[in-house]
Amino acid sequence: MHQPFRVNAIATVSSSRKQPVDDQWDSETSVIRLDRDLLGAHAADGLAEFSHIEVLYIFDQVTEDKVIVDARHPRGNRDWPAVGILAQRGKNRPNRIGATVCQLLSVTGDEITVKGLDAIDGTPVIDIKPVMSGFLPRGPIKEPDWAVEIMRDYW
Repeated sequence: MHQPFRVNAIATVSSSRKQPVDDQWDSETSVIRLDRDLLGAHAADGLAEFSHIEVLYIFDQVTEDKVIVDARHPRGNRDWPAVGILAQRGKNRPNRIGATVCQLLSVTGDEITVKGLDAIDGTPVIDIKPVMSGFLPRGPIKEPDWAVEIMRDYW
C-alpha cells in the first residue's frame, strides 16, 4: 500500500509570483515551459484548440514537516470547521499534488501561456490535460458554505 511511484516533471512554471500567497490568482499570467528531454516535439500539438487546460503540479516547496494527514481548519480560520485534508485543496497534502483548471492563452513552441494558474515560479508540472466538457461534472455541484467563502477572492 505504501509503494512509491516515480513521477517526472514534464515542465516548469514561470510566473511573477514567487511566494504561495492565496487569492487573486486570476491576475496571474504564467508560462509553462515544456521539458523536451521528456516530451516529443509534437506533444502539445492540438492543445491550442482548447480554451482551458488542467495542470497537475507538485507543491515542491512544502516541506515534509508541514504535510497534514488529518483534519485542520482551512487556512487556519477557526470560523470554518476542521475538515480532513482530503476535503480541502490546501498545498500541505500528503503527496503535495496540486491541480488547477486555467485559461489557455497560447501554445508557442515549448511554451504554454495560461491565466489563473495558482502555482508559483519554478513549480514542477507533472501533467497537462485539455478540459473537455464531457469530463466536467454531471449535475449540480454540492459544497459547504465555508468552501464558497474561501474562494471569494481566490480568483
